[in-house]
This record gives sequence, structure tokens and C-alpha cells, in this order.
Amino acid sequence: MQSAGLEKATHRRIAGVLGVLGALLALMLAGAGPASAHATLDSTDPRQNSVVATAPQAVTLTFSESVSLSNDSVRVLDPAGKAVDTGNPAHADGKGNTARVGLRDGLANGTYTVAWRAVSDDSHPVGGAFTFSIGAPSDTSVSATALQGAEADGLVAALYGTGRTVAYAAFALLVGVAAFVLLCWPAGTARRRVQRLLMTGWTALLVSTVAVLMLRGPYERGSGIGQAFDLSLVRATLDERIGTALAARLLLLAAGGVFLSLLVGQLGQPPRPVVPKPRDEEEAGTDGLARGAASEDEAEAAELRELERRAAERPQREARLGLGVAGLVLAVALSATWVGADHASVGIQVWLALPLGILHLIAMALWLGGLAALLVALREGVGAEVVDRFSKIAFGSVAVLAGTGIYQSWRGLGSWGALTGTEYGRLLLVKSGCVAAMLGVAWISRSWLARLRSAPAEAVEVAPAELPEPVAVAAHSEDPARQAQLERQRAALRSAGRDRGLTPTRAGLRRSVLVEALVAVAVLVVTTMLTNSPPGRVAGEVKAGAAAAPAAGGAAAAPQTEPGRTVDLKLPYDTKGRTPNAKGTATVTLNPARTGPNEVKLALDGADGQPVDVPEVELAFTLPDRDLGPLPVALTPEGTGRWSGTAQLPLAGTWVVSVQIRSSDIDQTTPTQQFKIG
Repeated sequence: MQSAGLEKATHRRIAGVLGVLGALLALMLAGAGPASAHATLDSTDPRQNSVVATAPQAVTLTFSESVSLSNDSVRVLDPAGKAVDTGNPAHADGKGNTARVGLRDGLANGTYTVAWRAVSDDSHPVGGAFTFSIGAPSDTSVSATALQGAEADGLVAALYGTGRTVAYAAFALLVGVAAFVLLCWPAGTARRRVQRLLMTGWTALLVSTVAVLMLRGPYERGSGIGQAFDLSLVRATLDERIGTALAARLLLLAAGGVFLSLLVGQLGQPPRPVVPKPRDEEEAGTDGLARGAASEDEAEAAELRELERRAAERPQREARLGLGVAGLVLAVALSATWVGADHASVGIQVWLALPLGILHLIAMALWLGGLAALLVALREGVGAEVVDRFSKIAFGSVAVLAGTGIYQSWRGLGSWGALTGTEYGRLLLVKSGCVAAMLGVAWISRSWLARLRSAPAEAVEVAPAELPEPVAVAAHSEDPARQAQLERQRAALRSAGRDRGLTPTRAGLRRSVLVEALVAVAVLVVTTMLTNSPPGRVAGEVKAGAAAAPAAGGAAAAPQTEPGRTVDLKLPYDTKGRTPNAKGTATVTLNPARTGPNEVKLALDGADGQPVDVPEVELAFTLPDRDLGPLPVALTPEGTGRWSGTAQLPLAGTWVVSVQIRSSDIDQTTPTQQFKIG
């Protein structure tokens, strides 16, 4: 009766955990709505690079999706670098995809700089700067900080990225190890090493989540590490989508602690042994005439013992089923805290991207976290049957990863050119290469598994050995020889416990799995970098918007070219590659080569003097003496090896032009040259 009461209490606790996890999961999924990943600046009022006749009353920015604003999201600086906005930007007419800040009265003629920074709907900070002029363009002095206001502090960015990577790894460890013991090796929950793995995953996920929550504010605003303990920034983060996800993750980890205690408490106990009833002495002495009846009795007794064994194992089977369902809901809910606040929550086909993103994360955890559990299991001497079960689970996980990964790649890239022409695409290629390496190592592991199956003596599980305690007669002796003997006994005991079950085949399989796990760490790092990079679709939109910006400025913003005022700058380059476009000359032409807007033309010619095309080229101007720049130029293609654009050079001085040229996926160089304006 007491056992039945404990079972009912366990079932009630599992049901309670399921209810809490289901409510939190519904809360997470309900918060994701359609939008386009990473906000892009669609238009501004006044227009970028435009010249207006009278001073406007406000500056309005319109984005491709809703954005979150802070008190300094939009700043307007006059030619002297003094702030002329009224502060506290807000959404124009209540529209979430806009930002508007008022301007002070009595603004003088000249060129004004607008620096903006916001948080896009997929929780990534975005920012930039542009200029407009009142009356006529003029010289302006603006620090690089104002123009690059969206850049995060280097230390904060490194710690924030590390925290996100640790969180991914901890999630994989926690979910993968729990699934391994539930599906492949229930007896493993009683092993100390497995319990340490589970607690390491839970603790690391808790600590990394708190760290990311505290670092999010400084990361968004580009401030220093000291702002991590600013409670006002933490409160502001909690009001954002990612803050809600992090808070939900902390609540889920509390439920996860209860789940782990139930997992170890239920599966860590061996099933109740079935003690066969001793035969009665009188039955043992029956004569030959009663042997037929005795054999029937023995068959009935064997059947009864089998029923008793199943009845004894039934509580553990029910506990495994309940814990499996609770663990699945917990894993789905935890993965939703990433998917619901990242690329999958915005963009096209959100209704499909969300569940596939959850499947992708869970499959990753089953594979990578299971590898860590398998390493420990092989050390503990598990049989080939356990490894076989995990092999099947890993195969299914890889199939799910391939299917969902192909969809996510198509959704994020948008075109084949983005695969090599954007940072997101290049990181995706690196991740694909790492996964391919893991599959190669996994194939080697399967060959070791086949050897393990073919060796019956090694395929069976090695039972935990109860090793004798070392002879301790010399424990308190001062005889050095006896002390050395005791130390050798202790070392032998430790070695026996450590190497139990590590036959040559098991050791080879374990080495192969270890290499696979190390490559998995690289996969997790690249995955974190992918989530912090704008998808290829968005990068294309940004380039298209930048190219259209000069045209949107109107006729008044176009540079006025003058005959005889052209300056040609020739920059030899060599990317050290082997392609025909790896070496040549970049020619930058400016007109009228004075302060204000300048028409810029860029020509790339190979070593033979013929125009050459390259996968990527970027042009920028910097004025080091005034800490101004780099000011990038939006280039419009005009044929093979030819581009044009408009450069705003607001001050006189010695400028530096830089041309970043990439001739292949890995070959790149940036030649520079000085020139004077004014």
C-alpha cells in the first residue's frame, strides 16, 4: 500500500510538471508574430543626403518591421557635433515600425547627422547614420562614435557571445543526457558520472541565461561592462521579446530541477527483486509416479515468476513513460525560448519556421548531448545493445537535422549568391563542413560498433565490480616501504574503477566518439555566430536599400560634377589568390573633389588592363585627423568591374580612401591611399 501511494504521488508530481511546462510553452509560442528578420531602414524624413529649404520640426525613420526604442535611439547632431534633438524618441502615430524625434527651434543652415540605434523584432540590435542639410551642405564635425553607434563594446560582445554559446552547449548536454538514460540506458541514472553530467548541463544553462540577461542591455546600447549591473537596463530587457524568453527559460529551469530529481530518484532505483519460492522438501522427495504432476507445477511456477517479474518492473516502466513525456515537453519549451526570439520568429513562413526550428534544436541536443552520455557509458562498460539504441536515435536526429537545416538555409539565404556573398552564407558553409566532418567520424564509430557486436565477450555489459578495499595495515605506520605499498594499492583501485570495461574495441569506439564530440563544439560555436548574423535575405535588402538611398535623396542631393575637377586615385592590389581577378589596379575617381557630395566611380582592371569582376567590393573614406569615418559608399554596378556612387566628404583635410576587394571565398585585400580635400 505504501508503494502504491508513492507511485500515485510521483504521477501527480509528473502531471503537475507537465501542466506548468505546457502553460509556459503556450506563452512562448503565442508571442511570435510575422515580420522580416533584422529590421532595415526603409525611408527617412528628411530623406538621406537631401537638402531641405527650411528646418524640419522632427526626424522620422521608417523600418521594415517593428523596432524597440530607448531614450537615445535617435540622435541629431549639428555641424559642430552638438545635439539638437529634444530626446525621448517615440513611434510616429503609434506605428511600431517607425521612430520619431523632435528638433529644437531655430536650426541654422548646414549639414546635420542623424545617428540611430534600435532593436529589431528578432531581438538583434541594428543601427546606422545618415545626413541631411538645411539650406545648403556645409562642413561638419561628427565623431566616429556617433556614426557607429550600433557597435557593441568589444568585451561585452565577447562575453555575450560566449554566454550564448555556453547556453546552447548546456541545453544540448541537459536534454541529450536525459534522453540517453530514458531511451537507451535507464540504469545509468544511478551512476555518479551521469548525474554529474545532468547537473553540469542544468547549472551551466542557468548561469549562462542569467549572464545573457544582464549583458543584453549593454550589448544593445554599446555601453561598457559596468552597465551589466544596471537594474534599469535589466528591467528594460525584460520588456523586450528576448527578455521574456530569458525569463521563461529561468522558470523552465526551475521545473527542470524538479524533473531531474524525479529522474534520478525513480530510474536510479533498481527494480524490486523477485525471490523464487523454495520448493517444499516433501515435493523434492516425491516418487517417480508424481514427477509428471511436479513438472506441470514447475511450469506454472515459472510462469508465475515471470508475471511477478513483470509486475515488479511495471512501476519503472510507468515512471519512464511519465518522465519521457515530461522531458519532451520540457525540451520543447526550452527550445522555444530560443526559437521564439530569434530568426525563426520573424520573416517568411513563421508558422512553419517555428516548429521546424524547435525540431532542429531538439535533434541537435539528442545527437550532441547523447555523444557526451555515450562517452561516459562506454567508460562504465555498457553493452553493444545500449550503443545500438543510441546509434538508431542519432541516425534519426541527423535525418531531422538535414531536413530542417535545408529549409532554414533556404529561408535565410534567399539566393545562391548569398551563400558566398554574405557573412551568413559563409558561416553556413563552415557549419555544413563541420557537420559533414561529424558524419565522417560517426561512420568510423559505426565500424567500431560493428566490431563490438562481432565480439560476444565484449558486447555484453560489464557489471559494476565491487572492488576490495586495499589492505590498510600500514595506514598509520611510519615505515616508508609499507606506505608505498599502500599507495600502490590505492592507485590500483582507482585505475581498476576507471578502466573497467575499456576493452580495445570499446576504447577505439570511445576515441571515435570523443573526436565527434569535439567537432560538435565547433558546430555550436558557429551556430551561435549564425544567430547573431543577419540572414542573406536581409543582407540583400540592406544593400538594395543602400543603393537606392542616393536616388531617394532627390535632385538637390546629387553631386554637381565640374570639368577639370576630377581626381584619379590608383590603388594596386594583390589578394594573393590564383584567380585572374586576384591582382590588378583599383581606380577611384572623384568629382568635384571638394567638401560636400562627390560623384565617385570605381574601376577594377586586371594585370592585363582588362576590366575584372569580383564577388565583393567595398569603398569607404576616412578622415583620421578628425576621427571621422569610415564613411561607406553605396556602390551601384555599371558593368564588368565598374561601379558608381556618391560620397559625402563634409570636412577639408587629408582623407584616406580604402577599397576592400575579395577575389574568392578566402582571398581578400584592402589597399588604401591618401588624398587632400580643400
